[in-house]
Amino acid sequence: MMRLKDWARAIKRDVHALWLAARDPRTPWYAKAFAFAIAAYALSPIDLIPDFIPVLGYLDEMILLPLAILLAIRLVPAEIMAEHRATAAAAADKPVSRGGAVFIVALWVLAAALVTWWFMPGAAR
Repeated sequence: MMRLKDWARAIKRDVHALWLAARDPRTPWYAKAFAFAIAAYALSPIDLIPDFIPVLGYLDEMILLPLAILLAIRLVPAEIMAEHRATAAAAADKPVSRGGAVFIVALWVLAAALVTWWFMPGAAR
């Protein structure tokens, strides 16, 4: 079980490192495009194959995504990937910003209140 947790942490670190590599000007354009697409897909809540489909629903998370991450890692030059892996590992050790989370939640609540007010019947405009 510990080996599986370590593997999951490594995948999470590598996805963050790919995101950083996709924004690095030293990364070749094709590696940058692929790394960006894979990192965005890995971080996105939208799946290629919906999870409610039996067996196939988890196929992308268990097989396709790790293979795509490995391919993206091979496309990024090794020295750039090592640098961004170190940065991603250091970022994982930092505490989570609760103040930032509160700000984002407050922003969404404000946006929801404004939309509700805008579409409320009889609201003075």
